[in-house]
Amino acid sequence: MTSPLGAHRPDMQQFLQQAQAMQRNMLSAQQELTTLRVQATSGNGAVRATVDGCAQLQKLDIAPEAADPYDTEGLAELVLAAIREATQSAQELAQQKLLPTIAHTFGESITANLRDGRGGY
Repeated sequence: MTSPLGAHRPDMQQFLQQAQAMQRNMLSAQQELTTLRVQATSGNGAVRATVDGCAQLQKLDIAPEAADPYDTEGLAELVLAAIREATQSAQELAQQKLLPTIAHTFGESITANLRDGRGGY
């Protein structure tokens, strides 16, 4: 006599295999993201922020003419604007890299919900 739990065992095994494959693919994609660089500028190029694909600030360049000692607030705004734009671009890049991995493993329905921001079923 087969137990009711035994009837679902192949489905669970397949799910676990898919989850392990997705984990391997996600780790690979995340490693790739750490090597990618995204740049954004503000103040007509006076400030340039470079972040990696994980949205971590890697470099900040400030042109000498932007460093007005009497307008540090303006410089701070330029720096923040460049970092925000670069970070947003990196997050979009990460989404483009990671969502196909999830879709390949679990199908389009889950990623459609993630893209829409619903997070539901």
